[in-house]
Amino acid sequence: MIVEVLILKHITFKPLNDCALLVVFGDNISLSTHKEIQQFHQLIEEQPFQGMIEAVPSYTSICIYYDVMKVQRKLSETIYDSIISYLQNLLSKNEQQFSQPSRMIEIPVLYDGEYGPDLSFVADFHGLSKEEVIERHSAQEYIVYMLGFAPGFAFLGGLDETIATPRKDIPRLTLPAGSVGIGGQQTGVYPFETPGGWQIIGRTPQSLFLPEQYPPTYLQAGDRMRFKAISEQEWRNFK
Repeated sequence: MIVEVLILKHITFKPLNDCALLVVFGDNISLSTHKEIQQFHQLIEEQPFQGMIEAVPSYTSICIYYDVMKVQRKLSETIYDSIISYLQNLLSKNEQQFSQPSRMIEIPVLYDGEYGPDLSFVADFHGLSKEEVIERHSAQEYIVYMLGFAPGFAFLGGLDETIATPRKDIPRLTLPAGSVGIGGQQTGVYPFETPGGWQIIGRTPQSLFLPEQYPPTYLQAGDRMRFKAISEQEWRNFK
């Protein structure tokens, strides 16, 4: 359990439509912005305003959805102004200290061969051996910045820049569930069979989309994670 001090500055509010608004924390993707977003997300989840439906974090902002028929407001206020007033009140304390869980997740990966058809390309692109690419990819500690694109797909920060590789010019029409890829400065795992244009260097037997559970995703924003190289025998024995 990690306890940090929440110091929120330079926050702006922007209307998105008649039932959603953005709380913007900055313009750049960074670990400090990510921490602020996760902490504020926890705060608004614990203390929602009446009519709030959900709060969805991204790289630099949180989108808050609400039911306009349920939001309480003064006669002199618009619904938007009422919500902003509530959020500003939450943020009025310059420092707010509370606990924020931080999980470390290990994702097993079988690299190369039919499981990682683009590993050789990534290695050749950088003048490295396949073993060096695997070592650099699995040595990093990644941060789950947000989930998106597809249910359970995690946008990760922390890829070693020495193995960052451009996406394919022509995406594949289908990729197997669990495909681990590199796309530009990012790496990630496709949670189920889907088209994709990233360079696939391995595959995990770990299911990332779990519709029978709540929440239905194995990874959550704010998690820390590592990839662990495994053998074919370990793949077959994985449960």
